Amino acid sequence: MTAPRLDFWYDFSSTYSYLASARIEEIADDAGVAVRWRPFLLGPVFKAQGMETSPFNLFPVKGAYMWRDVARQAADLGIPFRQPTQFPQNSVLPARIAMLGFQDGWGEKFTHAVYHAAFADDRPMADAGVMRDVLSGLGLNADEVLARAQSDEAKAALRQQTEEAQGLGIFGAPTFTTSGGELFWGNDRLPQAIRWAQRHAAA
Repeated sequence: MTAPRLDFWYDFSSTYSYLASARIEEIADDAGVAVRWRPFLLGPVFKAQGMETSPFNLFPVKGAYMWRDVARQAADLGIPFRQPTQFPQNSVLPARIAMLGFQDGWGEKFTHAVYHAAFADDRPMADAGVMRDVLSGLGLNADEVLARAQSDEAKAALRQQTEEAQGLGIFGAPTFTTSGGELFWGNDRLPQAIRWAQRHAAA
């Protein structure tokens, strides 16, 4: 049997992806499920659905509920949360950097650091200075990484990953997909996605 695997699709601007990122490793490790972190961009996905911004902005009542819900869940998880001044944030730069990070082995640490900057410290993730601070805090050569993130190769890699997400039918974040093609949307579906990956691991 092949070890069960789950793909974790997330956008750095997504509040519920922040929550999922804080708990997926422990849940997956306990279940013996390998997680592949897959950053992508929600902007093109929303545009394909006829939306120019987050549904939480389009529907204020839903947005107000989301902010309270995220605050409650963050408290339950014991992680800091501050409603960002700008929402949604432009997540292109951190997503490109994360793609590089997963190539080089520091993608998960970078993801956690960016989420902390955005949703705990209310720092703008699109700002190269903020990303420089995050990278330096991880002991990385920030100038080198930022230069690589502006390359045509990095841009193409993120574009391709976003197109792959759309091809899978992903319409929001976080989304979890199994090796068998099963799709689960939403932070609340994470335990179910883990169980499905366990039970339906490819032979």
